[in-house]
Amino acid sequence: MMRNSPNYRRLLILIYMAALPASGADLQDIAQLEGLAKSAAAPLLPPPTDRLRLQVGPIQPRLQLPRCDDVKAGVAPGLRDRGRVLIELRCDGRTAWHLFVPVRMVGTSSVAIAAHAIVPGTVLTAKDVSVEQRDLTGLPPGYLNDPAIAVGLTASRGISGGAVLTNQQLLGAKAVQRGQTVTLIADAGGMSVRMSGKALSDGLINQRIRVENLSSGKIVEGIARSEQVVEIVFQ
Repeated sequence: MMRNSPNYRRLLILIYMAALPASGADLQDIAQLEGLAKSAAAPLLPPPTDRLRLQVGPIQPRLQLPRCDDVKAGVAPGLRDRGRVLIELRCDGRTAWHLFVPVRMVGTSSVAIAAHAIVPGTVLTAKDVSVEQRDLTGLPPGYLNDPAIAVGLTASRGISGGAVLTNQQLLGAKAVQRGQTVTLIADAGGMSVRMSGKALSDGLINQRIRVENLSSGKIVEGIARSEQVVEIVFQ
């Protein structure tokens, strides 16, 4: 094709136009993407209040993603806890793309606080717990947002006064007491067998304990399923 021919000049124009950035009408609306991410994350996070709000992204406008008529939003693996979640936005159309958008709660939340130093083994009462407003960004994983949750639980470790209470620090009340008569349950070959037993140790829900079979006198190991039932564990 001759350089000075009309067809050659038209080809240069087409190549130049193809190299230009897409117009605003051909780009994905960033505000729409942020809205999709917010909607996908909302069911997974605490509801907004006068002290809490959802913060999305932000998504950088310079990304200039091609417009997609069917953007799919889903939860991405990885970043997810009580106050934040990672949302994946994906376009599977002709100009496929995807991006990850963090969504988190910002503001303050009510948290359960140790009213004073607590020694291991203490069963917490209302006098051991207070409530304060704390910045969400500084809260540890598993924090308790209601002091009533902590009452009746047992401290598994020493807790300093003023510390935020978490579910890692506290254990449920004992389900089975040593010397208590319990029902032993054993599943064998699709059949369930029940017998009486005596707990030889204290146990929490889903904790292994040793039990004496009162019929045979044999010592077995089981899992405390409730205050009255221990499921025999077969090795």
